[in-house]
Amino acid sequence: MAEWKSEEEIRCIRKAGKVVAECHDAIAKRIAPGVTTQEIDRFVERLMAERGARPAQKGYLGYPYATCASVNEVVCHGFPDTIPLQEGDVVTIDMVADVDGWKADSAWTYSIGRPRPAAARLMDAAKQAMLRGIAECRMGRRIGDIGAAVMHSARQTGYSVVTSFAGHGIGRSIHESPEVGNGGPAGSGMRLEAGMVLTVEPILSAGAGEIWLDRDGWTARTRDRSWSAQFEHTVAVTEQGPVILTCL
Repeated sequence: MAEWKSEEEIRCIRKAGKVVAECHDAIAKRIAPGVTTQEIDRFVERLMAERGARPAQKGYLGYPYATCASVNEVVCHGFPDTIPLQEGDVVTIDMVADVDGWKADSAWTYSIGRPRPAAARLMDAAKQAMLRGIAECRMGRRIGDIGAAVMHSARQTGYSVVTSFAGHGIGRSIHESPEVGNGGPAGSGMRLEAGMVLTVEPILSAGAGEIWLDRDGWTARTRDRSWSAQFEHTVAVTEQGPVILTCL
């Protein structure tokens, strides 16, 4: 069952969302060739602490870091490491901030230095797929409408959707009901109502979109080693339409 939030509870999630947005804004200004994802991870944890937040991913189901850092063919849940990022790489930084027990979640894919044309197209397509999904987060729509919009957008641009992972409700817990799949038929699933808070987080792949897990049990990669990109926002369904909670 979905958990509906009051206006005050949505404001609490928005506080956590602002911290996440500030972290992404700061990352965009410092990520560059030679920087490591471990350095970014430590920076995010310090910045969250300065803002009165904590990284909710750290310790969640045993996950050991404040962020997920997924480079090139890693689709999600990559471990931050000490390997310097290279010119032309892409890296998705995914994080969840907790402020006073309320959580907000956002992922963003960054180009390291000047993007390769193919990577730039992939990133743009992933962002557009997310925005198409967010546009469906309206009263009266259904969960399936979000995934259908994501899938249609990806296919229009010639990319695959990694359907092994999905968005979700969020609030006091990182993962709440309902699951927000990145595919499926329009008009299916739970009807959206005001007070629902969801993540919309499509992952697009330049290849087939099939994945496998590393031995660490977390890091997911494309089977064909094709690159991927992901964009994610936390969104509230309101009477006025979708409201993004993870932006400045």
